[in-house]
Amino acid sequence: MNQLNDILDQDLDPVETQEWTESLQAIIQSDGPERAHYLLERMVEETRRAGGHLPFQPTTEYINTIPPHMEAKSPGDPAMEWRIRSLVRWNAMAMVIRANRKPGDLGGHIASFASSATLYDVGFNHFWRAPSDEHPGDLIFHQGHSSPGVYARSFLEGRISAEQLDHFRMEVQGNGKGLSSYPHPWLMPDYWQVPTVSMGLGPLQAIYQAQFMKYLEHRGLIAPSDRKVWCFIGDGESDEPETLGAISLAGREGLDNLIFVVNCNLQRLDGPVRGNGKIIQELEGVFRGAGWNAIKLCWGSYWDPLLARDTKGMLRKLMMETVDGEYQNCKAFGGKYTREHFFGKYPETAQLVANLSDDDIWRLNRGGHDPHKVYAAYHRAVNTKGMPTVILAKTVKGYGMGSAGESQNITHQQKKMDDAAVRAFRDRFNIPISDEDLPSVPYYHPGKDSPEVQYMLERRKALGGFLPQRRMKSEALATPELSALEQLTKGTGEREISTTMAFVRGMNLLLRDKVIGPRIVPIVADEARTFGMEGMFRQIGIYAPFGQKYKPMDADQLMYYREDESGQVLQQGISEPGAFSSWMAAATSYSISNVPMLPFYIYYSMFGFQRIGDLAWAAGDMRARGFLLGGTAGRTTLNGEGLQHEDGHSHLLAGAVPNCRSYDPTFSFEVAVILQDGVRRMLTEQEDTYYYITLMNENYAHPDMPKGAEPGIVKGMYLLRESGMGNGENGKAKSKAKNVPQVQLMGSGTILREVIAAAELLEEEFGVASTIWSCPSFNELRRDGFDVERWNRLHPMSKKPRKSWVAECLEGHAGPVVAATDYVRAYADQIRAFIPDGRKFIALGTDGYGRSDSREALRGFFEVDRYWVAHAAIAALAEEGKMNPEDVARAIKQWKLDPEKPNPTTV
Repeated sequence: MNQLNDILDQDLDPVETQEWTESLQAIIQSDGPERAHYLLERMVEETRRAGGHLPFQPTTEYINTIPPHMEAKSPGDPAMEWRIRSLVRWNAMAMVIRANRKPGDLGGHIASFASSATLYDVGFNHFWRAPSDEHPGDLIFHQGHSSPGVYARSFLEGRISAEQLDHFRMEVQGNGKGLSSYPHPWLMPDYWQVPTVSMGLGPLQAIYQAQFMKYLEHRGLIAPSDRKVWCFIGDGESDEPETLGAISLAGREGLDNLIFVVNCNLQRLDGPVRGNGKIIQELEGVFRGAGWNAIKLCWGSYWDPLLARDTKGMLRKLMMETVDGEYQNCKAFGGKYTREHFFGKYPETAQLVANLSDDDIWRLNRGGHDPHKVYAAYHRAVNTKGMPTVILAKTVKGYGMGSAGESQNITHQQKKMDDAAVRAFRDRFNIPISDEDLPSVPYYHPGKDSPEVQYMLERRKALGGFLPQRRMKSEALATPELSALEQLTKGTGEREISTTMAFVRGMNLLLRDKVIGPRIVPIVADEARTFGMEGMFRQIGIYAPFGQKYKPMDADQLMYYREDESGQVLQQGISEPGAFSSWMAAATSYSISNVPMLPFYIYYSMFGFQRIGDLAWAAGDMRARGFLLGGTAGRTTLNGEGLQHEDGHSHLLAGAVPNCRSYDPTFSFEVAVILQDGVRRMLTEQEDTYYYITLMNENYAHPDMPKGAEPGIVKGMYLLRESGMGNGENGKAKSKAKNVPQVQLMGSGTILREVIAAAELLEEEFGVASTIWSCPSFNELRRDGFDVERWNRLHPMSKKPRKSWVAECLEGHAGPVVAATDYVRAYADQIRAFIPDGRKFIALGTDGYGRSDSREALRGFFEVDRYWVAHAAIAALAEEGKMNPEDVARAIKQWKLDPEKPNPTTV
């Protein structure tokens, strides 16, 4: 390839080359660049047909994409906007410095916003619309480390007080006046819209938010508009796989409502992003290859005269040759260094700056710090049709920090500046603070009636209102009665179905509801047929922004593969993070678009929280509302798939998200109650919670719902079968005898059926009476128990201490407790502290790696089948003196349990 490039770089006939160049220039002048582009494409096509190999060049020259004569002119007052920008810079810096001069080492970041202040300022002043009666509002993904600058702007606007600024990163001590370190909707629910500081997640979410806005438009749920999703990221953030992982989707679907702004300050946390290369060039090639409109914003206006005089192209050549590590040096070491080590490389470039002083050279600005260039780039972006746009804005990290960190490797970690650096910052940005006041680094507000503040308020009024702002409530939708799910609450008779089938049936019933139905968003990664959802393809269609351009091969079948512009199903391909981000967009539509939606994302449970746990945490932070369905859940139900597919711990991961309610139902009526409860909480009551429900593919008969079971299902535990010893009269009589050992058996998911079978073994073969409890959610039981425990500790004088739901249920039911699930022991073990009377508690689970085999074999291997459950019950009774060791030994022999069997956690 290098040899080919060398050949292509050789000019075999300079005169002919000049003639072609002049001809092209004439066409541009007479017919415009579009005509020239068309002719060039035809020439390329002819060359390739002739057998010529033309390597694809994904990058352009290292100059601005928009030439000076094509730049849109900003309508704003540049002097006024510079003063505002300077005040915002100062207050953002002061906030972090003041915080870190207090005890506690609160941390914070100055450099990121310092490099991107102009990028934000132009957006706030001229482009970003707030939601209003006239416009749905733009969605801004602020770069997390730039939050001080956003707070500083809100301070000048009068939205945030100086006292609040002084409680930056002091949310506990602030008594409600604290400001979160980064954008966190959970902590500031009326301000931040999306959490972004977990790098990579913002760009991924932004793409799917933009797609979902188009989805809402195509389905007629919102009116078409020119709203945009703006996503600010750092160039170092592009190394996160999530940052670039879905950009092809945006290009493929032509998401012209999406704009990425990459703050290319050439530095990440420890040093240069591409010290030996050029991150702007790299990203340009990546985005252009994915179908994006790439706008490079490398150089500010001070470079325009130099580039205009660069008739031989030597400055452009020098710009292309220089690597980012050297560009960092030029800003770190000043004008003299830049003259010698950059311009001095060629006589022609040295001559270009011969009449400039070292200070003049140092002031040669980068594009991301030039508001005129930024405005032009934003204007081009918002007017681009048919494709998303990325703006690659070159900046200086720590701009304005001087010797305290400007363009230095340590810049990102800088949270303190000495008095000399603060004085230099004040002087550079002309902040009217006296030397006497400078040591305290005071905030500066020019007054609510000052020209600066009035200008800011006028600009925001013209754009619909303040930003950031977040809508906390939307329209409340009526929840269908549980009777609407009667097909699930009634038993299946002899027919055997799985809980997955029960869920799909339940979702189909909800789709029939005139209110809820249109708001349901079924989401799958690429496993709809696995979960029996292919019937929805024809029924409600798969969303495809350009419709279906082919006849599906199964068009003659009842459930053919139907794609439609107004399709309801989001089929996101093999991408769990992408599908989950799509779910997040739907789950926050109530806030972002004022259209409450009800997303159902179903996936292999093992590929859920484990793979996308960071996104699941962010979903809780941004107050998402919707259902997550972990299909083929449990470590022994997905027989044959093995270690990588069998889930034994997703409920523990789900339980770590404070506002995620997780359930492991066994029967269809449990599924129905949980679905109806979730719809009520999320759509009617508008609670900021979301649900995780595990589903299995094992088929069995489902009974009718026991009377009065609903509250217990929601709380996580209810009585399934009272203590007894068989179905006959003798069994009932024996169960009442005082000398009959009693045990409490708990289970969830498919293992509850093993628990039921274990009760039969105990009753028939050992004369033990068992009470069976279905526990759809040990997570909810744990939360309730700890809430009660805390309340009792804090109310020692209360005459009526509270009881946990577990204790309430077990009250009056004697005997030790055995709990078995298809998950690791720690899942059921969470309720140990709430077992009353100090009675024996044994938790059985599927600790260890999964493996392939039949369900029966796997349950025996992990020691959660009926025989191991029954054995645990006899052992517990023996420990309490209700049975003896000989009974335990007889159970081991009778049920062929191997005492020397290796522990499944170690093999």
